[in-house]
Amino acid sequence: MKVTKLISTLSTLLVAIYQCSAAPPPNSSLNVLRERQAGTQWVSIWTSMPQLVEQSNLPPSPFNGGSVMFNDATLRQTFFITEDAPRIRIQFSNTFGGSVLSITAASLALPQGGAAGVGQIQTSTLHALTFNGGSPSVTIPTGQVVYTDPIDFPVTAQTNIAVSIYLKSGQSGSNITGHPGSRTTSWMQSGNQVNSTNVSGGSTAHWYFATGVEGFINTDTKGLIILGDSITDGRGSDDNKNNRWPDLVLARMRKSGITNIAVGNQAAGGNRVLQDGLGPSLISRYKRDAINQAGVKYVMVFEGVNDIGTANSDAASQQQVGDQLIAAFQQIVSDAKAAGLKIFAATITPLGSGYTAGSREPTRQRINQWILTSGTYDAVVDFDKIVRNPSNPSQLAQQYDSGDGLHPNVAGYQAIANQFPLDVLTGSAPHSTTSSSPTSTTSSAPPVTTTTSTPPATTSPTAQAAHYAQCGTYRY
Repeated sequence: MKVTKLISTLSTLLVAIYQCSAAPPPNSSLNVLRERQAGTQWVSIWTSMPQLVEQSNLPPSPFNGGSVMFNDATLRQTFFITEDAPRIRIQFSNTFGGSVLSITAASLALPQGGAAGVGQIQTSTLHALTFNGGSPSVTIPTGQVVYTDPIDFPVTAQTNIAVSIYLKSGQSGSNITGHPGSRTTSWMQSGNQVNSTNVSGGSTAHWYFATGVEGFINTDTKGLIILGDSITDGRGSDDNKNNRWPDLVLARMRKSGITNIAVGNQAAGGNRVLQDGLGPSLISRYKRDAINQAGVKYVMVFEGVNDIGTANSDAASQQQVGDQLIAAFQQIVSDAKAAGLKIFAATITPLGSGYTAGSREPTRQRINQWILTSGTYDAVVDFDKIVRNPSNPSQLAQQYDSGDGLHPNVAGYQAIANQFPLDVLTGSAPHSTTSSSPTSTTSSAPPVTTTTSTPPATTSPTAQAAHYAQCGTYRY
């Protein structure tokens, strides 16, 4: 009897050991080694910067029950893929959730007509998504992310996929993870509709829970991650058209024969470098959102306008924010280069009427001069020169203005894409593009005063409320 029990116990232990050794975590060093030895690796081929969803951007009724979100509901969303891949996996995040997130079922398909923002799918392409080695469901603890099991589902750059999830019990509370500035319509319907041809019970132009798609690709393929704010997130572009400036740069890359670089957009409207507000600050999120992304080789930083525009406009305050921005950028560059990455920057484009008071414009010029002349980055791109008014350099050119003086329109985004130096991605570019020759000079920067040890990139509702007080209700 004792021998039988001992054998049974040993068998259980051996099975557990086998299971652990056979299925290491997706990003474990063992898996990375196996993948690279095989000449393949995971690369981020679609990204969405996760953030705490503001109350005004929660799902519409009846999918917002006040005390629970998406109760007994299906959510269908489309994502724009940036690189070819024969095999993919989806990342779901509960980073900012106030409770566990339980996904009861999930599916993957191509959207009807290949379009972005539609609730219909091509049922002939429908596949179930599983987790943890074959389970149809998963529970994501607060503050964590999960991947689906890898699935053989060939995707092509510049096309859309449709991902559906069903939450039988929803997510308790009103703190959920998402990305309000999706520029893409998401659809929802009561009940389990992950296999339905059409989901049409309600819609909103926000993404929820999904934060990444990774492709299992040849190691010659690399990722370009762009860190930014609403201009990179596409404010001023068209919903469901995927014509943000990173999308248009991707299109030009592909047309030019650069087909081995995926583009990840890690930007959010209202985001700042130094302080939390609409999403976590760049200084707290750059490792998670860029350096630690799968397959990344290039990082680009285009941010700072909201720090300048929300800081007090007096000279002393602007001197301080300028110093802190330079210090923060230096830290990001140092860490990116230490990770073996190439890092680029773009100059800050005109401030717009809401941000131009006092000493803010001189601060913008000072930061741009530092970006262009300090030699800190592997390459810089003068976005300011591309979209500004030559007759009044502190303003956007009229033909590129979406209407608020701050955000370019689609023509402005196309101008950026047209003049983006693709050779920085092929190794043949000079250190910088043509300087805009701002008049201000640089100065030494004291250490940044915000947290720099990169804690988990989370944002409190209190921080967001303070940012609203400075900026007003932000329109994504």
